Parts: sequence; C-alpha cells; structure tokens
Amino acid sequence: MMQQPIVLDVDGSVGTLPQEKRLPLTDWQELVRFGCSLRNFKRFSQTLHEQLPPQHGTVLMGSGDFHHLSWPLIERCITQQARSANHPLRVLVLDNHPDNMRFPWGVHCGSWVRRVAMHPAVSQVHVAGITSQDIGAGHSWENYLRPLLAGKLTYWSCGVDTGWARRIGSSKAFRSFGTLEELVQTLAQHLRDWPQDTYLSIDKDVFAPEVVRTNWDQGQMQAAQAMQLIDALGGQIIGSDITGDVSSWHYATWWKRLMSAGDGQDTAIDASTLTAWQAGQHALNLRLVQHIAASSTC
Repeated sequence: MMQQPIVLDVDGSVGTLPQEKRLPLTDWQELVRFGCSLRNFKRFSQTLHEQLPPQHGTVLMGSGDFHHLSWPLIERCITQQARSANHPLRVLVLDNHPDNMRFPWGVHCGSWVRRVAMHPAVSQVHVAGITSQDIGAGHSWENYLRPLLAGKLTYWSCGVDTGWARRIGSSKAFRSFGTLEELVQTLAQHLRDWPQDTYLSIDKDVFAPEVVRTNWDQGQMQAAQAMQLIDALGGQIIGSDITGDVSSWHYATWWKRLMSAGDGQDTAIDASTLTAWQAGQHALNLRLVQHIAASSTC
C-alpha cells in the first residue's frame, strides 16, 4: 500500500495527488524561497516538523528554489530511525547541479548538500545527472571541498571537464561519463551491488527540457533513466522528496533578486506558459511518486 504523499504547499505549484496531505506554508514563501538565514531556516523547520505526520510517503515541495528543504527532511528521517555511523543512511540526489556551492548568508537551494553529507549518520551523498558547469574548472572555487575530500560526497556528471579535481586530490569523488546512458547504467549497477537504506531526492531540472520544463537550466536525463535508477533502489528507499516544479515569483528581498538573476533563473513566467509547464510537471510527479512507492521499504 502506497504511503500518503505530502505536499509542502509553499508556492502553489504542485497539483493534487491521490491520497495527499497538503501542508499550508505559503506565508513562508518569501522568507525561505531560494535561501535564508540559519535562524529563519530553523524556525521554518520547526513549523514543518510540527505539521508532518509520523509516517508518510514522498514529500513534494514545489519549485527547485526550495531544494534546501531536503535538509530538515533527511535529518528527520535520521532522527526518527535513530541512525548513527554504525547504522548510516545513503542519500541519492538526482540534480543538474551539485547543490554544494558556497553561500554566505545561511543556506540556500544550491548549498544544502554539504550539510547533509557531513552528518555523521550519512554514509555518502551521490549527486547524479550533473551537466551544469557548476563543477567545471571555472566554478571549482565555489564548491565546498570538505565533503569531497572526506569521501562523503560523489559527483556523477556528463559532459563537464572536472580535471581540476585531480590537482586537489579529490578525483575519486568525481565520476565523469561521456553519455547519460553510461552514467545511469554504472550508477544503477552500483546501487544494486551495494544495497543500503537510501533517501532519494529528485530535482526535476535533472531532466531534459523535452521531458519537463523547469525555471532552472536543465540536464539531459530521460524519464525512463530516472525510473531505472529508482528500480535499482528496489527495497532500499526509506524516504524521498521531489522538487523542481515551476511557479512565478518576484522576490521582495534585494539579494535574492541579485543572486537569482546571476544564476540565470527565470521566475517570471507568463500565465499560459506556466499552465502548460505545470500540467507536464503534474503528469511526471504522478509517475515518480508511484514508482518510488514501488521501490520503498514500507
């Protein structure tokens, strides 16, 4: 029986799902969207924990601007199951970006992975499907190096020159491939060969634009390839979330407008385009939720 999916309704972008529980969180949108201070993030996380039921299925959190909400969800999963270094959790993130980038004001949607990777109860974080130049030489200085050098974080990428990793002694943390097909086949085999309780986080900007449209630069993954990876995790998924839906928003906070524009993000989408994109998003959400449920431990 599929566990109840949860919608963190921060931006109104996620369509209605069968048997869903929807948490009304729109009052938090400007504060937490894209990023916020750790103090404000702690406040939001407390509100989230108070509203979440003890047991639930996949959590959908709207725009990719909210991917940092995975951090408290993963920590909740660790706490509920009393996990430790002796009983660790693996995290698999499907994303076009590493989400391990430096951020000066707290946490944001592109910096949260470092905090999860360095948790003592997390054995490894795999970020797979990266085609973004965020891990290329030109942006190497922006990546947090500690989780890479500590062997706690691995990038699985395609079409990005990551030769700089050899110069700093972290080449083992970089798995580079010529095609997404090769990447997916190798990762799927790894997941089958090394079964472990796993938290799965999907940012739909990992998908090629012909699969679904998001408001961030997108990767090359096909829907069938994501399903292949989910299948490889059969019986291993103990928690999951999905982000990367689309919504239109104008930031009231100056630094969010500045950094969002610098990242090439498009949050001003006309109504007709937004409706069409959200319809495609909803169809993919239904497929992903059902497929994840079939591969979950509960």
